[in-house]
Amino acid sequence: VKVEQLRAVYQLKKQQVEQLRVRAGTTGILQALGPPTAAGATAPPLEVGQKVMAGTILAKIAQPEKLKAELKITETEAKDIAMGQEAEIDTRNGVIPGKVIRIDPASINGTVTVDVGLTGELPLGARPDLSVDGTIQLEKLSNILFVGRPVFGQPNADVMIFRYEPDGRTAIKTKVKLGRASVNTIEVVSGLREGDKVILSDMNAYDSHDRIRVN
Repeated sequence: VKVEQLRAVYQLKKQQVEQLRVRAGTTGILQALGPPTAAGATAPPLEVGQKVMAGTILAKIAQPEKLKAELKITETEAKDIAMGQEAEIDTRNGVIPGKVIRIDPASINGTVTVDVGLTGELPLGARPDLSVDGTIQLEKLSNILFVGRPVFGQPNADVMIFRYEPDGRTAIKTKVKLGRASVNTIEVVSGLREGDKVILSDMNAYDSHDRIRVN
């Protein structure tokens, strides 16, 4: 029994020594060696035999041919994001199609991180840690009436909007029923017709008036 105990201790120590030899979990290109530092700071070089805390980042490896995009979505808009939704990633050197592959369950600093898997060919200049812009298509609506989103316009709400008269010099208060909304536009269910011109800015100062003159 004593021999078996010592043999188990020996195997444990041998395994611990073997684990000191750090190996990357995937193939790729070495991006950085050592823990990340603040912008402009110089990271201290790693040395053989150096002791580090558990969980310390020792190196950063990237696969340039297998990139994904991380988009920061505000909490109020993240509720509409779903797995598999189509997306477009603008690298400022080309637009790449993609799909939502992961939604972070936690919110950090008012935003939710959404991972987009890239399905198209990467443009020249695409590389890890590149700053990009992304657009996620929540839903596609065809043949609808819409306007720019007013500052006070919420989806599926009734609002009062000043609509221009044909003379272009006066505007009258009109009740408008809104429907589904995107970031910049919103659906008009009733109250307006195609070609109508409206005022989208905040007009709370004129709530007591049904008609105003526009200079």
